[in-house]
Amino acid sequence: MTVSATLSERLDRHSAVPLYQQLYERLRKKIIQGEWRPGDMLPTETELVEQFGLSRNVVRQALDELVQEGLIYRQRGRGTFVAHPTVEQALVRVISFTEDMRQRGFTPGTEVLSAQVLPAPPEIAAQLGLQAGAELVRIERLRLADGEPMSIEVSHLIHTLCPGILAYDFAHQPLREILERVYDLRIESARQTIRAIAATPYLAERLGLETGAPLLFIERVSYASGQIPIEFLQIYHRGDRYVLYNELRG
Repeated sequence: MTVSATLSERLDRHSAVPLYQQLYERLRKKIIQGEWRPGDMLPTETELVEQFGLSRNVVRQALDELVQEGLIYRQRGRGTFVAHPTVEQALVRVISFTEDMRQRGFTPGTEVLSAQVLPAPPEIAAQLGLQAGAELVRIERLRLADGEPMSIEVSHLIHTLCPGILAYDFAHQPLREILERVYDLRIESARQTIRAIAATPYLAERLGLETGAPLLFIERVSYASGQIPIEFLQIYHRGDRYVLYNELRG
């Protein structure tokens, strides 16, 4: 849904409050009070420029403030949208994206970007206890919540543990469910590292972000019973949509 560009409150050009700040506050009020809902498309920069008689730089500055606050997001070639509430993810258990989104009331979606068998690079082979060059299944998926891009996941699986897995439709069948149901591979533990990175042009385009936007990058090795490594997973979370937290005790 595209929201109306009409805003009843006018900007005060004699105020000490900068024009971009006034516009930001009027747009923010629409979102906070629920008049504009998550997923709604905002007026374009051109519409806001024409309605308020502002320069494009002033309008862009107001929108940038809303982006930084996590209230809106931009998708290249589509427009600017009201964001869903930030997703908080506790670092206490291994949970699949599909299960996580369903528990939060979102409709999960998956777009398979690539799926292939390839030789294991030395750095990934070391993570999985393999010889370099051993066969890996590499599956790259774009993960969505209510149609909004949230993250990109790149799974590396030991091919000998899941032969024929590429015959399955990962867009409609969760990978973790396939591993458990078909191959009896149940993830029981994992270790991971997390760091902040800047979105490359490739990642930014698929996540609907600007190049250089902040991402939370997770590298995780998942283990079956007996500490048998079965998956090396790389996750690129949108930094404006995810908060990761731990509960600590003194």
